Amino acid sequence: MARPMKRRKICCLPESSRFGPLDSPAEPKNRVIMTVDEYETVRLIDLEGFTQEECAGQMNVARSTVQGIYNDARKKLAESLVNGKILSIEGGEYRLCDGVGCGRGCHRRRRDRNFTDGGV
Repeated sequence: MARPMKRRKICCLPESSRFGPLDSPAEPKNRVIMTVDEYETVRLIDLEGFTQEECAGQMNVARSTVQGIYNDARKKLAESLVNGKILSIEGGEYRLCDGVGCGRGCHRRRRDRNFTDGGV
C-alpha cells in the first residue's frame, strides 16, 4: 500500500493566481494548472535563492520530492510561456505555515482566495 501524501508547508499564497496572454481564450485547452506547492518551489529556489536541500527543509519534505515538484513546475512555466497558455495556480497538497519558527523565506500572507484542494 502506498504511503499517504504529506502536505507540503507553504509560507505564502501567490498575490495573483492567474497569468498569461491577454488575448488568450479561457478554454481548458489553453490553460496550464500549477499547484500551490509547485509555485512555492519556484518562489523559494528561483526568487529566494534557496538550494533544493534548503527548499526541502523549508517545505518539510525530502530533497528528491522538491526536485520532482520543481521539475514539474518549470515544465508548466515553459508550456505557458512558449505555447501562450494561461497559467493558473491552484490546488495541491499543502498547508500554510503558522509563522512560528519558520525560518528564512516566510512571507506569511493569508488571503481570501478560492484555492481548491488546499490546506487553508
